[in-house]
Amino acid sequence: MKYNKLVRDKIPAIIRNNGAIPVTHVSNDAEYWEKLKDKLIEEVEEFLQEPSEEELADVLEVIDAICDVKRISKDKLEGIKKRKADERGRFRERIILDEVIP
Repeated sequence: MKYNKLVRDKIPAIIRNNGAIPVTHVSNDAEYWEKLKDKLIEEVEEFLQEPSEEELADVLEVIDAICDVKRISKDKLEGIKKRKADERGRFRERIILDEVIP
């Protein structure tokens, strides 16, 4: 079966331990970036289908990898998140904008 997708580092060993042969390659920077974006979409879709802690942790794992690739400090990211929350609020009040009438 063909996949052509980014997998976690230990997946090839797990496949071998299950008696199959994984065919893999190490991506270059450009391919890795594209596959990370694909993986983010995949993991978000899986979370939407099954909104569990496990699936949400997978989303966070991809976000961590994106931070590493883009050299975004997690502390800086948290700071930006806090600034935006201070300026625009959070989502705690569950406000739905139905319409804006000019």
